Amino acid sequence: MTDPPAPAEADHEDEFPPDPPDGEIRDELPADLDVTGFVGPYLFPDNGRRRNQGLIHLLVAAGLLALWVGFANGGVLVNDGYLVVAGILAAAAAYSFATARRLQVRELDALAAAAREVGFPIGHASAQMAWRGFLSVPTWRVLVYSADEPPTKRGLVVVDGTTGEVLGSAVEENPEDWSDIDL
Repeated sequence: MTDPPAPAEADHEDEFPPDPPDGEIRDELPADLDVTGFVGPYLFPDNGRRRNQGLIHLLVAAGLLALWVGFANGGVLVNDGYLVVAGILAAAAAYSFATARRLQVRELDALAAAAREVGFPIGHASAQMAWRGFLSVPTWRVLVYSADEPPTKRGLVVVDGTTGEVLGSAVEENPEDWSDIDL
């Protein structure tokens, strides 16, 4: 009886980087977090793309309705289920068209509206896209801090993404204690 052949050695040298000299530990950011590869501002997706899915739902619903009208005679292959599914898809298409509001106000416009609303010079700020209500109206939530170091005021401003109207705001003295942090 012969021994089974030994498994071929896999070449794993290029899977891991070589160890750094002298046991030194090195760390690097993943490529998607490397700011040197920054190519421009992020463009938020537009809700208007929902029209595409609505059109697909509507076309499939029309096809099912045409099959039901042409071939529904109490048979097994084309039955009243086609009509029910066509109705559900038509309702889904109507909802997709109703919620396909275009994003008219971009991030910088929302930040400018927030600056006008809070009434103090803005330092650090962050804008977040959210959707409001059953019809998914695009809305910006903008968190702002005053420009002084450390910030003495902060505010939250909600801006409608379709009209630019300020829907609400709250401004307060900054309750965060930054005295323990060496800036």
